[in-house]
Amino acid sequence: MASDEPKAKRIKLEEKKLSQNALFGMGNPLLDICAVVDKDFLDKFEEIVKKFKVEYHAGGATQNSVKVAQWMIQEPHKVATFFGCIGKDKFGKILKEKAEEAHVEAHYYEQTEEPTGTCAACITGDNRSLVANLAAANCYKKEKHLDLEENWKLVEKAQVYYIAGFFLTVSLESILKVAKHASENNKIFCLNLSAPFICEFFKEALMKVMPYVDILFGNETEAATFAQERGFETEDIEEIAKKAQSLPKENKKRQRIVVFTQGKEGTVMTKGDKVETFPVLKIDQSEIVDTTGAGDAFVGGFLSQLVQDKTFEQCIRAGHYAANVIIRHAGCTFPEKPDFH
Repeated sequence: MASDEPKAKRIKLEEKKLSQNALFGMGNPLLDICAVVDKDFLDKFEEIVKKFKVEYHAGGATQNSVKVAQWMIQEPHKVATFFGCIGKDKFGKILKEKAEEAHVEAHYYEQTEEPTGTCAACITGDNRSLVANLAAANCYKKEKHLDLEENWKLVEKAQVYYIAGFFLTVSLESILKVAKHASENNKIFCLNLSAPFICEFFKEALMKVMPYVDILFGNETEAATFAQERGFETEDIEEIAKKAQSLPKENKKRQRIVVFTQGKEGTVMTKGDKVETFPVLKIDQSEIVDTTGAGDAFVGGFLSQLVQDKTFEQCIRAGHYAANVIIRHAGCTFPEKPDFH
């Protein structure tokens, strides 16, 4: 029997091998600028960089998620690719450096019309004020970036695709091109509802993409708004998940999975014909520093396992772990290495 041993080890090693660019994300890149400020300051936003000690992070919902996924994966670097639009300016340069530090292969479309998008987090005691300015993020152009041969090659290399619903406000045609590619090649396309206003005011765009969605993410408030807008006539989150699952779908080889988080309540996931609820990790209220980015982190953890072909249960476990880590840190930041098994 001993002769089988090396073979078993070999199989295990092969299973772990992850290729670069296996995970693709596209969205609104924002440079997160975090500062601890005094109360009277919140009115005078421009001074933030000059007057206070600030920290910069690569931000924006999709970029946060792929960054967390890459952090969970650790090696190899650059499993995650990210596309989005920035300005040719100081903040754009910092954003590129930050993406590199996170080992994410970011290919930004750089233009000069608009400055790099920012999200300022002003922290006063345990209150946070977030001020987002999309600016350049709004200027992404399919024909100027996604359609370029060297960029599209990176899209083709991926096996799993993730786009936050926010990007529906920027470039529906880019999302559809990626979504159709995934569907036609039996790869996994994931979309996040992202915010109630997306479900409400961008529902036409959302429903154009929905037939290509293999995994739909959202939280309880987004799920409720989505159900209302679609006329599901139920407020039960499990029912909403089932109904969202059964919306028309292009690629019949994969049944849609719907994953709804509910803060400290359990996470709901459709599985075949049933819906399961998975409890989140317990955390003491006093350990919570900041819940910003928890949803993005959950998705990042989930994607880190999905891209390695792990079970959906394992994906959820990793999502809960990542969210649990993020809420113990300010903004969407994390320690050097994950402690997830």
